[in-house]
Amino acid sequence: MEAIEGIKNLSYALDTFYFLITGALVMWMAAGFAMLEAGLVRSKNTAEILTKNIVLFAIAGIMYMLMGYNIMYPADGNGYFPALDLSFMFGGDNDAAEVLATDMEGWYDGSYYSGMSDFFFQMVFVATAMSIVSGAVAERMKLWSFMVFAVVMTGFIYPLQGYWKWGGGFLDAMGFQDFAGSGVVHLTGAAAALAGVMLLGARKGKYGPNGEVRAIPGANLPLATLGTFILWLGWFGFNGGSELILSNVGEANAVAAVFVNTNMAAAGGVVAGIVTARILFGKADLTMALNGALAGLVAITAEPLAPTPIGATLIGAAGGILVVFSIVTMDKLKIDDPVGAISVHGVGGIWGLMAVPIYNADASLGTQAIGMLVIFGWSFVASLITWGVIKVIMGIRVSEEEEYEGVDIGECGVEAYPEFTIK
Repeated sequence: MEAIEGIKNLSYALDTFYFLITGALVMWMAAGFAMLEAGLVRSKNTAEILTKNIVLFAIAGIMYMLMGYNIMYPADGNGYFPALDLSFMFGGDNDAAEVLATDMEGWYDGSYYSGMSDFFFQMVFVATAMSIVSGAVAERMKLWSFMVFAVVMTGFIYPLQGYWKWGGGFLDAMGFQDFAGSGVVHLTGAAAALAGVMLLGARKGKYGPNGEVRAIPGANLPLATLGTFILWLGWFGFNGGSELILSNVGEANAVAAVFVNTNMAAAGGVVAGIVTARILFGKADLTMALNGALAGLVAITAEPLAPTPIGATLIGAAGGILVVFSIVTMDKLKIDDPVGAISVHGVGGIWGLMAVPIYNADASLGTQAIGMLVIFGWSFVASLITWGVIKVIMGIRVSEEEEYEGVDIGECGVEAYPEFTIK
């Protein structure tokens, strides 16, 4: 009896520790998004984009504690609307005696790790979804309008569709598969970003009067590259932690497989992205290599366990090819996304969801398509309405003068690189 209790204690501690560490890796992705976006915007807009990234993470934590977590993982619900229980904010965790009293057959019914560790892991996911939005609307959106949207996005829009899949809602019941969030996290963020960009409009000077596309280079490509490597590292927590447990041979092997497949998908995305850029543009475009890595990572997130390593590489490579064509197409449609977030997380997310049936026999193409359309439709429409209300009440775009001078001065009153400023 004592031996069994010792095994339970050790298993509970190990799985809780694993959850917390992988959650910390996902939290580190916030730094990756901040560095990537800061590198791909102009120097005059750097401080503001960094402000967005640290504030949105704080807002995500608070709103997910107050409401989001309780919407996404309710005690009950009808599959479409959750039954709210707002008690989480007042604390509490699994009772030690109850956990240890659980028989071994029922051990994996939900008592195998701390409830607080579950909240932390899920919270950093909602912050990731919101980080996608910040890059797409960069260089011309009002800071405070963005913050207001972050409140609604992290407290309501994201959690409700998350409940439909991960909270046991109707998408989960119909067999929709999304292991770590190609749809739930990445497509949601991309849909919200697309709605914002459509209402916001393009940056001044991005498109010429005859439809020509003018490149607006980022200020710091070393910083953007560092951000991509940080995101690559954080993705091991993103996908690896989504296995949920580690403390037996089968699950340990599964986590290792997820790590390997995640890495191979990113590698495939880099190579495919830069080769595609070379064919289309005649140059080895670094930004396409970076976006290729991220698109590969987004694509494998829907199903990082079932594929073989070579299969994961090919899924990531397809994502790397698609993202290049998507970025080019977005510019032709005059949808101005300074960092390529909509293409990376939207197109990459769609491809990832549609690729699941290739290796997962429990998934069907039709069900995956329905899930994809539901997530995109809800996130886009809800975000469009929210952005629209914010636009009417307080506006969403800075003045033309502020945009020309840089939103660092107009919105934050500081410059990221003052030593390089000549007045």
